[in-house]
Amino acid sequence: PSMEGLPGRRCKRLEEDGPVAQAGRRQRQRYVTKVGKCQVNLGNIQEKKRFLSDIFTTIVDLKYRWFLFVFMMCYIVTWVVFGTIYFLDAWARGDTEHRGDPEWRACIQNVDGFVSALLFSVESQRTIGYGARMVTADCAEGVILLMAQSIVGSMIDALMVGCMFVKISRPKKRAQTLIFSKNCVISRRDEQLCLMFRVGDLRDSHMVDAKIRAKLIKSRQTAEGEFIPLEQSELNLGYDTGEDRLFLVEPQIICHVIDRRSPFWDLSAESLRQEQFEIIIILEGIVEATGMTCQARTSYTEDEILWGYRFEPCMSLEKGAFRVDYSRFEMTFEVQTPAASAKELQERQELELPTLGLCWDQLVLP
Repeated sequence: PSMEGLPGRRCKRLEEDGPVAQAGRRQRQRYVTKVGKCQVNLGNIQEKKRFLSDIFTTIVDLKYRWFLFVFMMCYIVTWVVFGTIYFLDAWARGDTEHRGDPEWRACIQNVDGFVSALLFSVESQRTIGYGARMVTADCAEGVILLMAQSIVGSMIDALMVGCMFVKISRPKKRAQTLIFSKNCVISRRDEQLCLMFRVGDLRDSHMVDAKIRAKLIKSRQTAEGEFIPLEQSELNLGYDTGEDRLFLVEPQIICHVIDRRSPFWDLSAESLRQEQFEIIIILEGIVEATGMTCQARTSYTEDEILWGYRFEPCMSLEKGAFRVDYSRFEMTFEVQTPAASAKELQERQELELPTLGLCWDQLVLP
């Protein structure tokens, strides 16, 4: 196959595109960032009460500054509310007017103002109990209020401590140690044109039942004239053969074979420069330490696909074990790859086979 039109190194390709094309590609909005954040903002949501029906998830999804604010306000509000109720009860019974009277039988001892009532509320809910203030048996409402505050305090502890634990141990942090190569490469493997990228795990504790899949995000227009923005189509990463299930102990090179079912069947090195699409990579697995499901994402645009390159090996053998050199994780080297599309290469092979057969028949006949 001809090697004409094969793109050179990355810097050379950008120079050929020109500054106008480079500026346009830099300004193009990504669907998913390289670190896996989805660039989609939801607006004009009318039924916001649906978020309150799942208050636990709503609190966990809050940013840390708002989460800590809600965490503190839940306790402060309950302390102030019950402290106010204790003070109103003491004021209604006349306990505040008999300060220091040893013969007066107060509902709550040593509660003679709002500050002392607030302090009693904090001591009761946090089970501190310094001993200076306590509910007596002379009023039933004090006992009922103390029981109600104990129940409410236990519910707040269960909710907020549970939210804090889940937020700290969320598997989203585990996804930061799952890395993807910055670029995809296209080259031949086993006489087939393949799109490849590399994925690795930086931790010694491995992902259990790791699975990987890919989505192609591309706008298109149907035969009826309907415009579909950001249409999602699946890229086969070995679903039918089980190659999409990874044993992620060392860095793996994930391969998508460009065949007749692939959306890149007509893609060549020349047409790659004119395309606009985005490939979303999703890696899912179970965290071995916590048992939670973790998902790591990244994306590749057409500018981040290197035609005619291959990843360098990053594993070596040393003293009875394999060593992974992550400094070579991103390294690639150029290989001889035809600039034609997989469809054109297939058509060339089909045209060459009958010609070879006729030549063989002519040689055999004499």
